[in-house]
Amino acid sequence: MYESANVSDDADRTAFRRAEKKYKLYYEKDSKFSRSRRKKLPKPIDLSELLDFKLISQDFNNNGVLPDGIRVSKVDSSPVFCIENRPGFYFIPGALSLEEQCKWIKESLTNFPQPPNRTNHNAIYGPIADLFDSAKDNKVLVQEDLTNNKWKFYEEDDIAKAKQSSCKSVSASVLLRKLRWSTLGLQFDWSKRNYDVSLPHNNIPDALCQLAKTHAAIAMPDGEEFRPEGAIVNYFGIGDTLGGHLDDMEADWSKPIVSMSLGCKAIFLLGGKSKDDPPHAMYLRSGDVVLMAGEARECFHGVPRIFTDEKNAEIGALESELSHESGHFFTEYIKTSRININIRQVF
Repeated sequence: MYESANVSDDADRTAFRRAEKKYKLYYEKDSKFSRSRRKKLPKPIDLSELLDFKLISQDFNNNGVLPDGIRVSKVDSSPVFCIENRPGFYFIPGALSLEEQCKWIKESLTNFPQPPNRTNHNAIYGPIADLFDSAKDNKVLVQEDLTNNKWKFYEEDDIAKAKQSSCKSVSASVLLRKLRWSTLGLQFDWSKRNYDVSLPHNNIPDALCQLAKTHAAIAMPDGEEFRPEGAIVNYFGIGDTLGGHLDDMEADWSKPIVSMSLGCKAIFLLGGKSKDDPPHAMYLRSGDVVLMAGEARECFHGVPRIFTDEKNAEIGALESELSHESGHFFTEYIKTSRININIRQVF
């Protein structure tokens, strides 16, 4: 699902694909600034048509005014917004406090990639324990056993000795930056596109379950409670995208997917049941929560861009809070990254 910023594609026949290409990060090819300072300049794009639920919420709270096609589903401490022609879609701007955002960023980097949870690294390196701490300590992962594909972290001073019988190694910091997904609870098998209940797994943490249940209640059928059984954590770096797709591997689409945004601001595309349907484009900021249930589960959606520059990322308060709580290593990661935690009821 991930694409790098320099991938070109002529398959722009559908409305969804055209929107992806419109908002994707492209760089200026000819720039004196770029040539002289070796810094790529992003091409300017028109963002005037994006839905901004932060501003919509402010206008609603101050004046009771809503844009055409937007309605309010519920008003408690903060309003929940819906798009009239996308039933089952709910947007809760600023649903997570700064404290909650910091908590789940730290969990996403330290505990969620831990075995038996699987990540995109399993296919090459097998299960990797303590990736974040190893990156923080500048360790290097070395292949010790070619036959059985066994890898082990070493301190930099021990690398020469460790590599006497091996020719492959990779730094933990590189692996952390190449972390693209991890799975919680029931493990999703990306190659088979299904949940493999035979794979070892831990239950989703209780605090995350409770948070998901609280938000999912808005979109649940009357009298039913959301059961968090599986989750996928997506990690986005500079230039990463998530192509248009459906989340269609769960048994009951009336139950919502609860999606939490952390880190740099992103653009989210919510299409229709066909990629020919023009998608709604909107901002996703750190702390926003999105629910997709019912008919919205049949809608194509994706993330064509994240903003990692200081002006547009909009994570100044989050960086300050993270630095105050945990030092600078988490901050250095999140200032150019976005994390998305999406929790599902599988059966």
